[in-house]
Amino acid sequence: MKVLMFGWEFPPHITGGLGTACYGLTRGLAKHNTDVIFVVPKAFGDEDTSKIRLVNASDIEIDTRESIYHDLWKRIEYMEIGSNIIPYISPEEFENRQVIEELEHRKDEKSVLGRKYEFSGKYGTNLFEEVARYALVASAVAASRDYDLIHAHDWLTYPAGIAAKKVSGKPLVVHIHATEFDRSGERVNQQVYDIEREGMMEADKVIAVSNLTRNICIERYGIPAEKIVTVHNAVEPTGKEELQAGRAVKEKIVTFLGRITYQKGPEYFVEAARKVLDRDPNVRFVMAGQGDLLNKMIKRVAKLHMSSKFHFTGFLRGEEVDRMLAMTDVFVMPSVSEPFGIVPLEAMRSNVPVVISKQSGVSEILKYALKVDFWDVNAMADAIYSLLNYKALPEMFKKYGKEEVDNLKWENAAEQVKAVYDSLFK
Repeated sequence: MKVLMFGWEFPPHITGGLGTACYGLTRGLAKHNTDVIFVVPKAFGDEDTSKIRLVNASDIEIDTRESIYHDLWKRIEYMEIGSNIIPYISPEEFENRQVIEELEHRKDEKSVLGRKYEFSGKYGTNLFEEVARYALVASAVAASRDYDLIHAHDWLTYPAGIAAKKVSGKPLVVHIHATEFDRSGERVNQQVYDIEREGMMEADKVIAVSNLTRNICIERYGIPAEKIVTVHNAVEPTGKEELQAGRAVKEKIVTFLGRITYQKGPEYFVEAARKVLDRDPNVRFVMAGQGDLLNKMIKRVAKLHMSSKFHFTGFLRGEEVDRMLAMTDVFVMPSVSEPFGIVPLEAMRSNVPVVISKQSGVSEILKYALKVDFWDVNAMADAIYSLLNYKALPEMFKKYGKEEVDNLKWENAAEQVKAVYDSLFK
């Protein structure tokens, strides 16, 4: 089987779990005799293409005078994204003068409709512009390639998936890694919501990364339950020897690793840290990542008089993540709404006991993790303190947690995805 797959990022150039999931899934599908043509807005040349054919959308020329593009463009509303809804962008980037100037000067529409367009491949100020152009490119790729079905990951690629389906008539599968309700709570951006809903409605099948996400799609988007299948994410084996990272501090280390945004619950991590330190001062806390709440968290840590015990590392990737986990005694994911959450699996794979919120998709499949409500900072602090101070508890979670995670393989998840593909041809 051949699959035309659309994704916004691919390792090593990632900003979160989406790229990691795409990488693991494509490698898993290769073990099930499934060839993948993976289209990204911008390829950098250092991606692992051993299991896929990578198509760089920035290299695709299109002639918008052709009727196929003219008709498609009529369906795409040309939109300019506002700074308040840029996902994944850091405060440092917001303050960058160049970004501010880009927000003030809307790009000429001709740049989107030109023969060639250079994608940034990021989540920048012209994100909707890139989403629209990506859909145009998708129609060109769809008309010129040989494949059996289309698979689109997350809302950024749904217009591309729909365009490819209309050109080819091939079935469309959309993959829900997160919804606008996860990212924004109840303050949803209507444009993003509409794109998500249209993608799910136009799809022949919808894959959700957890039952939590599946229920949101049914209840908040009105998608028929029989149309949505849950396939939990997995974790890629490292294939590397376990790191023995030296640490420059004698205290134990508790780590938060993720985007510092509303969705990830960094505020609750900070409040729990203060409660732990009140009982055990020989602990250091690390917040690794970037996001729109970073400055607020720094100020809150200072106000709680924890600056000497709290560290902000910025965004970590690849081996930096591995080294951070190797130094970690307890990993915490206090997400307010987490469709799945791959990082706890990576932590458990590294023999680190984890505390996760009950409001996460990964809590559906993990037995050897301590689970708390994201808002219950007392329970979170108790869980962290217990793993740091009662020797038998972390040893038990390390041993059985590692075994549990080692059985969550991408090839197994890919087998379930392949079953979804096969169901469309029965």
